[in-house]
Amino acid sequence: MLGFRRAFAVLLPLRRAASPPAAAMSTLLISQERYAWLRELGLQEENPGVYNGRWGGRGQVVTTYCPANNEPIASVRQGNLEDYEETVKKAKEAWKVWADIPAPKRGEIVRQIGDALRQKIKVLGSLVSLEMGKIFVEGVGEVQEYVDVCDYAVGLSRMIGGPILPSERPGHALIEQWNPVGLVGVITAFNFPVAVYGWNSAIAMICGNACLWKGAPTTSLVSVAVTKIIAKVLEDNKLPGAICSLVCGGADIGTAMAKDERMDLLSFTGSTKVGKQVALMVQERFVTFSCFNFFEVFEDADLNLVIPSALFAAVGTAGQRCTTARRLFLHESIHDEVVAKLAKAYVQVRIGDPWDPDTLYGPLHTKEAVKMFLDAVEQAKQQGGSVVCGGKVINRPGNYVEPTIVTGLPHNAPIVHTETFAPILYVLKFKEEEEVFAWNNEVKQGLSSSIFTKDLGRIFRWLGPKGSDCGIVNVNIPTSGAEIGGAFGGEKHTGGGRESGSDSWKLYMRRSTCTINYSKDLPLAQGIKFQ
Repeated sequence: MLGFRRAFAVLLPLRRAASPPAAAMSTLLISQERYAWLRELGLQEENPGVYNGRWGGRGQVVTTYCPANNEPIASVRQGNLEDYEETVKKAKEAWKVWADIPAPKRGEIVRQIGDALRQKIKVLGSLVSLEMGKIFVEGVGEVQEYVDVCDYAVGLSRMIGGPILPSERPGHALIEQWNPVGLVGVITAFNFPVAVYGWNSAIAMICGNACLWKGAPTTSLVSVAVTKIIAKVLEDNKLPGAICSLVCGGADIGTAMAKDERMDLLSFTGSTKVGKQVALMVQERFVTFSCFNFFEVFEDADLNLVIPSALFAAVGTAGQRCTTARRLFLHESIHDEVVAKLAKAYVQVRIGDPWDPDTLYGPLHTKEAVKMFLDAVEQAKQQGGSVVCGGKVINRPGNYVEPTIVTGLPHNAPIVHTETFAPILYVLKFKEEEEVFAWNNEVKQGLSSSIFTKDLGRIFRWLGPKGSDCGIVNVNIPTSGAEIGGAFGGEKHTGGGRESGSDSWKLYMRRSTCTINYSKDLPLAQGIKFQ
């Protein structure tokens, strides 16, 4: 069984950790007293980037940089294809041990992983903030999400199973048996370097699978630190470390994972463009996960909910969430009022170092992201848009840009339909419910959508077959901030794969329909006689 799953951020060579001449050890942040806490995570100046029961790596040494000041943090020695081959073999062997352990016992190991993460939650959250660039509270919240999924998985480990179905034949039992798929590959992106792996690994593990993780090169230290925490739990329980393997690397490792027939399920996190390339490699159903989300605000909406919701959805994580709001549709009767209030809220957003607890808005992840931001703003202007606020690079160290609001564009302007992983919000006018529902659905992506209204009939039309065609459909809350208990994923080019809650566990298992004859007769189904 080979599955292919969703995607949301970017896995491209341009997003690899910068590789200028190797930074001198004395210039690394980890060597400075202020950042001595990094060593609490087991990190050092140069870190092995491969784990399969032992740490190693024979590939390129890359340095990761802090987006808030573009200073080097530490380096990671990536894996090469020989490391990958060795790791896959060890992971497949480790699976043989792991699959034999009863699911509730596997849940106990996942519980211990969650507890270990709890003990390191602040220091690991600080690393997420330092290396990815999101504000500290979001970094801690991301680790908390992994912890929460572990808690969820522990309970699930005692509940997974198939039904006993009524058989039409006397003396027969008809049951569904669910078994692990085997080896689950997980390729994650920079914007959620902990949580997305957590969604996959915690559920995959209790289902009886081994995992092989390739994180984004620009957040390699996070991948190493998380794996060290998991590895200790496995080793303390005398289990093979390769149950949760890690291979840091570039596109060569990602390509190897996509082409590898030994990879029974692949959860890919990347752009739609790269997702299509991966889909061709796996020759299976294409399910990607792009990040293009929408707000619709009707004339009866409570603006006390709308303004903070739109602000958080558009500006949170500097516009780099998979559920970031990109389009804001406003009824023409309230358009000007909402734009004025939102622009006033934008200028009050506290911009600063992501690890400062007062900061609400940090940097973009890379210099390339800053360039894409500027290019998108210029295209919006050329296509008739007006920049209400923002649109510029902030004059300070790091990759900081102004959160931006653009008005005056038609709903079908090319830039409005183009994904830009940056804090740009396109505000559009509408008159009628029917037209704005159609505009919501006219793009190729379909992850998250929200409507703000008090009209009960409209709410249920929005949730119905002619309403939003997204995988996440909200009412009077932002597009961002999904809970772990629900299945997370999208539709259309955002795919149909799901992770985290609800019945997402089924994607990590294979189903067998089993008929057991406990009689002495041999009746055939449908009353067929063959004698």
